[in-house]
Amino acid sequence: MDGDRLPVGRRVAYWRGRRSLSQQVFADRLGKSKSWVDKVERGVRALDRVSVLQEVATVLRIDAAVLLGRDIEPAGLVERDAGVERIRAALSRYEVPLGRAAGGRPVLPAGQVARQVARQVTHAWITFQHARYPRVAELLPELLADVERAHAGDPAAARVPLVEAYRIAASLLVKLGAPELAWLAADRAVTAATGDRALVAAAAVQLGEVLRASAQFRAAKSTVLAAAYRIAPPVVEFGLPPELSLCGTLLVQAALAAAGDGDVTAVADLLDEAAAMAARVGDGHDHHHTGFGPTAVELARVAAAAEGGDSADAVARHEKATARDGWRWLPAEHRAAHLLDAARAHLQAGDPIGAGRVLVEADRIAPAEIRHRPAGRDVLARVARDPAAPTMLVHLAVTLGIG
Repeated sequence: MDGDRLPVGRRVAYWRGRRSLSQQVFADRLGKSKSWVDKVERGVRALDRVSVLQEVATVLRIDAAVLLGRDIEPAGLVERDAGVERIRAALSRYEVPLGRAAGGRPVLPAGQVARQVARQVTHAWITFQHARYPRVAELLPELLADVERAHAGDPAAARVPLVEAYRIAASLLVKLGAPELAWLAADRAVTAATGDRALVAAAAVQLGEVLRASAQFRAAKSTVLAAAYRIAPPVVEFGLPPELSLCGTLLVQAALAAAGDGDVTAVADLLDEAAAMAARVGDGHDHHHTGFGPTAVELARVAAAAEGGDSADAVARHEKATARDGWRWLPAEHRAAHLLDAARAHLQAGDPIGAGRVLVEADRIAPAEIRHRPAGRDVLARVARDPAAPTMLVHLAVTLGIG
């Protein structure tokens, strides 16, 4: 596409086609009429408001600068889309079940292969928790091929690495704004885990994330609660930390889904139940890559309050939660994701300066959380428009092409 010569409406039509959206579906996501979309694309109606341009760009998963024909897509956007497409291609392969496994790999004993892929999966988890999302996107295609091949050769030994690889893929794809593809990875994780309560519970954590990202809040709540109560110990006081961490994390997911559905009572009850389990686990642990503990539950209270529109409560809880010792023990990915929630709460409270301060901290901890996540870029754009926004954030927004 010769983008510099095309009017804005034609660019909208081009990117709508790239995203496989009909005019009606595109209009529904914007809250506009199909006629409005048609007029924009034909150039009869102008897109002359920054807010509308940003909304259109958000639905199309591109930067507003692209619609205006400014240079080319920012590097971060290109990198993110390319990473998603590589993972899509990896998840579309069926060589192993169809008996067409790629050759060329060294032949190793089955047990050794399982140990090797387990090490690869551990490395991928660590990379994800350090919020190095582009690097995880590079690792995943080959990792998925390796764990699927290992599982075909030794299902028992390679089952855990297979489930964990799918979990990583689902979490990353949610981060990168591809919930439909993330659902495929989460579904495969649950299917591969079937028959093992702990593995199913672990996979259900990502399934809950995916359903919430798709705004399927009631389905998310019922799904994760079913998994939570299957793994829950009969008596909390006698539960082991790994199973308490899984159950508690699923209860947190259920609470956040309830918040999205506007069920304030369920939110409080579920988070209180999770807090009781967190008290038994303590902070500073990462059982099943959940980061679950008392501080994680307090961060969930912030997210739930912000989702429910109680920005004052969210900001107050954020200040207390991040002052806890457990805050610094959480993975960088977890902390930076929370800071995006806190920035939204500050914006809801009419405090763009506070939001900017929080975003600066998020960028220090995990730059990819803002530079590669659509959600992070959206918050940055909202903060950067304010005249009092920190200069560093304004420059970052300009560098990323966020208008």
